[in-house]
Amino acid sequence: MDFPITDLLDKENCVQWIIEHFHPHGFNCPTCNAPVDRAREFRFTEKSQLIVYRCNCCQSPYNLYTGTIFQQHHLTPMQTVLLIRGVLKGESSKMLSAELGINYKTVLTLRHEIQANAEQLQPDSPLLDNDTETDEMFQNAGEKRV
Repeated sequence: MDFPITDLLDKENCVQWIIEHFHPHGFNCPTCNAPVDRAREFRFTEKSQLIVYRCNCCQSPYNLYTGTIFQQHHLTPMQTVLLIRGVLKGESSKMLSAELGINYKTVLTLRHEIQANAEQLQPDSPLLDNDTETDEMFQNAGEKRV
């Protein structure tokens, strides 16, 4: 039985979440940094269900994913939010691919890019204490043998 989970999410809430987390300094033109209210709606993409804006200052087209790892991937906002949630929960790429209706290679590529971005954000400074507990180093390693 197919259960389309993306139909359960509200598109507007997903768009607002993406703007908040992908564009923390505001959703602006990536070329001239003009705010989105100084742009006009250029077209609507059917597959990703996104509005493409054209900046009135520099005439550059852009959308919600411009300048992110999701640029040139035709995902709906609901698929994007659920993909990020699934990667953070540690769900398998195969399961995410089937659940969200996205190609397996696309899910795998985006997972690697999300993980690479997360790795770049890790601090370079060492831990504050000299002793490190095992659970700080290994997660879900399983139990010891008896």
